[in-house]
Amino acid sequence: MGIAKVTRNYQVTIPRDIREMKGIRIGDTLVFVLEGERVEVLKRKREEMIKEAAGIWKGKETGLEYVKKIRGESEKRLKRLGL
Repeated sequence: MGIAKVTRNYQVTIPRDIREMKGIRIGDTLVFVLEGERVEVLKRKREEMIKEAAGIWKGKETGLEYVKKIRGESEKRLKRLGL
C-alpha cells in the first residue's frame, strides 16, 4: 500500500511499489472506476481498448444520421419561433 498527495493541479504520483507490482510504465493508460466511495485504478492494455472500441457504434446511428437529426430539431425550433 502506498500513500500519495494530490498536487494543486490534481495530479498524483503512483508509489513505486504499486507501479512495479502492476507493471505501470510511462505512457500507459489508466482507467478510474468509481464504486460507491471507492476509486479503483486499472491499467488498460492497448489491445483491450481497441477491442472495446470496435463495437461501440454497433446498432447506433451513424455520424451523418446524428447530424441530420440535430439539424432537423433546429429547423423545427426555428419554425416554431417563426424564423
